[in-house]
Amino acid sequence: MTEMVYGSNPVRVSEPVIPRWWRTIDKWTLTSVFVLFGIGLLLGLAASVPLATRNGLEPFYYVQRQAFFGGVALAVMIAVSMLSPAQVRRLGVLGFAVSMLALMLLPVLGTDFGKGAVRWFSFGFASVQPSEFLKPGFVAVVAWLIASGQDLNGPPGKTISFALTLVVVGFLAMQPDFGQSALIVFAWGVIYFVGGAPMTLIVVVGGIVALSGLVFYESSEHFARRIDGFLSPDVDPRTQLGYAANAIQEGGFFGVGVGEGQVKWSLPDAHTDFIIAVAAEEYGLILVLAILALYGIIVVRSLGRLLAERDPFARLAGTGLACIFGVQAMINMGVAVRLLPAKGMTLPFVSYGGSSVIAAGITMGMLLALTRSRPRGQMSDVFRRGR
Repeated sequence: MTEMVYGSNPVRVSEPVIPRWWRTIDKWTLTSVFVLFGIGLLLGLAASVPLATRNGLEPFYYVQRQAFFGGVALAVMIAVSMLSPAQVRRLGVLGFAVSMLALMLLPVLGTDFGKGAVRWFSFGFASVQPSEFLKPGFVAVVAWLIASGQDLNGPPGKTISFALTLVVVGFLAMQPDFGQSALIVFAWGVIYFVGGAPMTLIVVVGGIVALSGLVFYESSEHFARRIDGFLSPDVDPRTQLGYAANAIQEGGFFGVGVGEGQVKWSLPDAHTDFIIAVAAEEYGLILVLAILALYGIIVVRSLGRLLAERDPFARLAGTGLACIFGVQAMINMGVAVRLLPAKGMTLPFVSYGGSSVIAAGITMGMLLALTRSRPRGQMSDVFRRGR
């Protein structure tokens, strides 16, 4: 009887998760990530064989491991990209807490693998680098703090985020890991600037960073040696930078041919930090420009979609994630061509490394989730909610 008088309420059929995800995801960014991973496997077929030979392993041992870790990373990326901004925030906060705890335990339980920096936990069959997983969580926490600080009677988010950044950088400097420290400071600076920071404070922070660099140069032999090597007008051809520079010159526009490169037999990090040198030598400038274009597509497309985002957290976190992703790629390639001092930083989705590729998958999953198309309503709705 009630239905006859008032009518029945129509049943709202919700769109299934997968179709909704596919309709709202940025397909250009998603495709670019898969292509980058494919290029990484292609380069790994050449770059990692010499290392496997030196270690007495099967020729494609490291390629198989990269394919496994990469598959996990892509699966994690797709799963995370289905989350809402609120769920991304919770995941970021949890991930930051776990990664920060692991970072604090590194001096006690970590190992340096003979590289002079305690950055890894070794489990025998695999190793984990906590700083790789710290970055996306740190971006989410800082974005949350600064976005919350913009609310009426909100917490002093900018001040808390600055203090948190100092703590994180302090623990990273203890390893020492100046490359990741620089990325953390850069991420905080980008989010702080987009959140409405005064230029005077940005200048002050820049001065603090420069002063810290001078202090580290005077107190750290490892740091000073890398800076001196970068500033030296002559490059020792027997160093990694020397081998990489020569390989890039030999490659020219079209490369020396697939499998014909020699730098992979000389560089111990040809499959990780200097994989772009392998790409330049065997495939030439053409492939390097294609890799650059793919990173450019990811960053520009993401920032373009974030311009229309009204959720402060999504806008700030997405901007931070896109920028550190692009800057990490820029640093890796800049080191190979001697535009920047050596940092020991991987090329996202291309370099070999379990921690780096899975952390990159989490980063891109969070970025894809924050840049998905969502109903935005009318601008008048924003003012109406603020009453």
